[in-house]
Amino acid sequence: MKHFFQTVWLKWTLVILPVLIKWGILGAGAVALLDSSTIPVPMDALIAVWVWKDQGHFWAYCLMAAFGSAIGGLLPYGLGRAGGELFILKRVNRERYERMKLRFEKQEFLAMAIPSALPPPTPWKAFVFAAGVFEMRVVPFMLAVFTGRLVRWLVLSLLVIKLGPGALGIVQHHSLTGLLVVLGLAVIGFGIWWMRKRRTGELR
Repeated sequence: MKHFFQTVWLKWTLVILPVLIKWGILGAGAVALLDSSTIPVPMDALIAVWVWKDQGHFWAYCLMAAFGSAIGGLLPYGLGRAGGELFILKRVNRERYERMKLRFEKQEFLAMAIPSALPPPTPWKAFVFAAGVFEMRVVPFMLAVFTGRLVRWLVLSLLVIKLGPGALGIVQHHSLTGLLVVLGLAVIGFGIWWMRKRRTGELR
């Protein structure tokens, strides 16, 4: 079994991944889909390479990768929705589970968007699984993932264009990107809150 997985991993890294990288913008979506659903991929590094080589279309790589990530996230989300409650209840009692669910439901968009925006080692798939367990609706889930990923990779792309490929090191070893991402999402969250309040007539 170990040999089988090693063979699959080698075929992925040496054959499939290089082909997807050559697809350019479409490849960004395909690789992000695989990264979010099954096979871990160093997406930040790949985005940095794509953007550095084709700076004029940095926004397209970010959009496509964010879209692919939102689609790919449906797999761990679906697993959480299908049987994740029992999985979690084996590890925490019902009272704690209900508290976790209540906290998630109060700010479910940001609870999914912020982890999607933060770079590794954020346990992103754990948040996706939890979104399924707590029955977050599919469309808001995908929108939250798309928004978070888009903010993350746009910030990275702008840093790469400004500072060069070495900007990836800043993302990995410093808190600048995390701070910018959180601030960006705070603005997005406020905008969503404001629009909802206006729609319901609470703001005049």
